Amino acid sequence: MLLEDERRELCEIGRKMVDTGLVLGAAGNISVRRGDLVAVSPAGMRLERMTPADCPVIDLTGAVVEGEREPSSETPMHLAVYEATGAPAIVHTHSTYAAVVATTLTELPPLHYNTLLLGGIVKVAEYATYGTPELAANVRKAMDGGMRAALMANHGGVTIGADLEDAFENARLLEWLCGLYVRAKSIGEPRVLTSEQLRRVTERGLRPRPLPAD
Repeated sequence: MLLEDERRELCEIGRKMVDTGLVLGAAGNISVRRGDLVAVSPAGMRLERMTPADCPVIDLTGAVVEGEREPSSETPMHLAVYEATGAPAIVHTHSTYAAVVATTLTELPPLHYNTLLLGGIVKVAEYATYGTPELAANVRKAMDGGMRAALMANHGGVTIGADLEDAFENARLLEWLCGLYVRAKSIGEPRVLTSEQLRRVTERGLRPRPLPAD
């Protein structure tokens, strides 16, 4: 079976996403790239129920190389992000706080310096119908400049990482940062860190985990 280890890891991370509340039902999708092949979660299937054989393997054009199930409807977005970033793994969620922020703002205000672990101030990609080239292009634009995360207007969030576990942890961090903003906003006007304050933290060495070289 092609990418057997990677497909097994998709199932493990899929269960973690459900257990941590990052997805509900069949929402959300994940993928991991090895060279010119990508293992991706199948369309319309609950992530905690996946088996390695359920996860199709596609090439970088989106054509199925191995597997009986249809790839995730968000495959065009995954492929666009791979092309733009060179990352080896992607996690897309519909987590609650990420969706809340993505329905109200154009970027996530930097209330906490750990936003630097995601590459800086997280932007909200303009809305487009899920699974379309337009959404793929919008997400790609929002992740310009070395970002590890983006929010998707009226939709959810997407993160990349140095491996699938790293992309999952970035998704957890994105949800935490969004939750921090929503909760802070409920009791007052949050203090937002300035670019100078963020720069000083960067000088102390806080930055995203490097992506592996091609």
